[in-house]
Amino acid sequence: MKVKIQISEDIKEPYAIIYCDKMTNEIQQIADQLSASDSIITVTDGEQMIPLKPEEIYMLRAENEQLTVYCEHTSYTTRKPLYKMEELLGRNFMRISKSTIINLKEISSVEPYFNGTMLLILKNGSKDYISRKYLPEFKKYLGL
Repeated sequence: MKVKIQISEDIKEPYAIIYCDKMTNEIQQIADQLSASDSIITVTDGEQMIPLKPEEIYMLRAENEQLTVYCEHTSYTTRKPLYKMEELLGRNFMRISKSTIINLKEISSVEPYFNGTMLLILKNGSKDYISRKYLPEFKKYLGL
C-alpha cells in the first residue's frame, strides 16, 4: 500500500482519504483505526456523565436490559446498544459472545472450559466465556 503524507499550514485538523478499487478487510481495518483514534465513549455513573477513551475500557457486557462498561476498577452504564459500541471501539476490541465485547489489549489469560467454550480472564480480574460461535475468530487473533 502506498502512503502519502502532505503537510499544509492551512489544515487545522488532520484527515485521511483512501483511494482504492474495492473495499477489503485491510482497508476497513485501517479506516476503523483512523476513525476510532479520537472517539470518546460517554458513560453514566448515577446522574454523572463520564467521557472515556476506548483504551480505558476492559469489557462491555449487556446485562439486565442495559450495557455495563467495565474499566480497571469501576463499572459504568450506557444507553448505547452493544452493536453501536462495537462500531465505535474499533479493532482493539472483539466480540466474544452475543452479549460481550472485550479489549484485546487487556487479556490476562485464556483457559479451556466446558463444552467447547473458553474462559477469558482480563487484567482487572473480570471473567467471561468465549462462546463457540466467536471462538474461531478469537483463535485466529491468537494465531492458533
